[in-house]
Amino acid sequence: MKIISAARSHGGVQGVYSHVSEVCACDMTFAVFVPPQAKDRPLPVVWYLSGLTCTHANVMDKGEYRRMASELGLVVVCPDTSPRGPDVPDEKDNWQFGCGAGFYLDATQE
Repeated sequence: MKIISAARSHGGVQGVYSHVSEVCACDMTFAVFVPPQAKDRPLPVVWYLSGLTCTHANVMDKGEYRRMASELGLVVVCPDTSPRGPDVPDEKDNWQFGCGAGFYLDATQE
């Protein structure tokens, strides 16, 4: 795992990280906000899944969740839900597929 950035916010830390995903066969990025209470005890986690064509940064740039997450003691994880990279199918034929498209799946087999 690689640290891309880290910044203090509302007493906590907003970090952005990348890792190699074996499933997606590319590097994937995610953001995590860790409030100050994490120093003292385990905390609940909220997983924020952005919509189609969005990245991990969508809610970081457009939403103000850190203040409330800090007040409530919530860790917030914002994964990039879309594979990106040279081996992802091209989106020229359909914008709903390709490097900007992510779909949520709750099962991997019938």
